Amino acid sequence: MIRKCILLLSLLLVVFAGSAVYAQDAVIEMFRSDLRAERIALINEEMQFTDEEASRFWPVYRKYEKELRKINNARLKIITEYAEDYFDVTDDVASGMMKKSIELNIKEAYLKKKYFREFNWVLPTTKAVKFYQLENLIDLLIRVQISAELPFVE
Repeated sequence: MIRKCILLLSLLLVVFAGSAVYAQDAVIEMFRSDLRAERIALINEEMQFTDEEASRFWPVYRKYEKELRKINNARLKIITEYAEDYFDVTDDVASGMMKKSIELNIKEAYLKKKYFREFNWVLPTTKAVKFYQLENLIDLLIRVQISAELPFVE
């Protein structure tokens, strides 16, 4: 089932990444909503939570996802600005985008560190680690797909 979900995520990402450059906000949000739903379904299936674990995990996850969404919104903004200015990217613009991207990666790492404590509080350590493995796999697939869709800076 994980392969099926990953394949579906990848297919959605192809559409999302190709559309993110040119689509309007409503279309982008629709794809992001679909991705969130697929992510949740995949986490739920792969983690095989007990009822007690699920009741403790999902409230923490919702807080985590809300904070992560802010970082991803900023990431999408960089991608959108890059797409809009692709033909006019100067060294200064490219440097600014790269610095913002690195800062977002740092913020994401701190967020994951912060929430690992919380996930580890509500789940056994092995399950908290498994969640992060799954989360990292999904994030990696998303980033690879988006990177594959974006042209290199000229």
